[in-house]
Amino acid sequence: MHPLRSLRSLLTLLFLLIAWPASTFASPPADAGQNRILFILASSKVHGTSTLPASISFGEVVHAWDTFHAAGYAVDFVSPDGGDVPILDTYVSEDVASRLADDRIMRGLRNTATPSQIDPARYRAVYYVGGSNAMYGVAENPTLQRIAMHVYERNGGVVSAVCHGTAGMVNLTLSGGRSLLAGKRITGYPEEHEEQDAAYFRQFPFLIRQTVVSRGGTFRAIDSNAPYIEVDGRVVTGQNYASAAPVAEAVVRVLGDITRK
Repeated sequence: MHPLRSLRSLLTLLFLLIAWPASTFASPPADAGQNRILFILASSKVHGTSTLPASISFGEVVHAWDTFHAAGYAVDFVSPDGGDVPILDTYVSEDVASRLADDRIMRGLRNTATPSQIDPARYRAVYYVGGSNAMYGVAENPTLQRIAMHVYERNGGVVSAVCHGTAGMVNLTLSGGRSLLAGKRITGYPEEHEEQDAAYFRQFPFLIRQTVVSRGGTFRAIDSNAPYIEVDGRVVTGQNYASAAPVAEAVVRVLGDITRK
């Protein structure tokens, strides 16, 4: 081959390698085909417009993560702002305190994705994590809403929540315009269990029981700190902290039933 023509061919190849999208040559992650659950957390570090500190419930992450992990699911984390989510000491119970050193979980909580970085087609279920900050910034986020409804309607997946995490579901709307909660049995942390004379409660933008009912749902709760969950089709909700693992277990069962059909 003529040297000039050979040089031209080499330059053309170099140009293609530079111009071609990097994703074309990237190797997929080792668990790219693994069934995945998306944990939806709140970013707010305070209650509403106050300076009162707010936090995710660390145990509601850990107990659900353990259950999903044992069942073979991978877990990803997303929050409205992305990045680090608040974890106050008062929201870390003794039974999970040692897990603050578990890098598998903490790496995700310190580096949550933003909603725009999430591909909803990858997920079998979403799980709304509770904690006092779950009342702020999640329910009204349109991208998080679209992610959850994509998982539910297009993937045939599950929408789940625990405790205050149920707040994140109140604005979810089916493609036909009907509330996801309409006609469904739902639980979450009811306002009658809140400290209603406390400053934090006055910051709440809405009340969980009242709003679920206004969306056409049937709200159920027990007067206890014992685990309590509701499973209505592909919607799974838990009332309180103790319900995190039972919610995850129910999600695994529902997904197993879907797979076997």
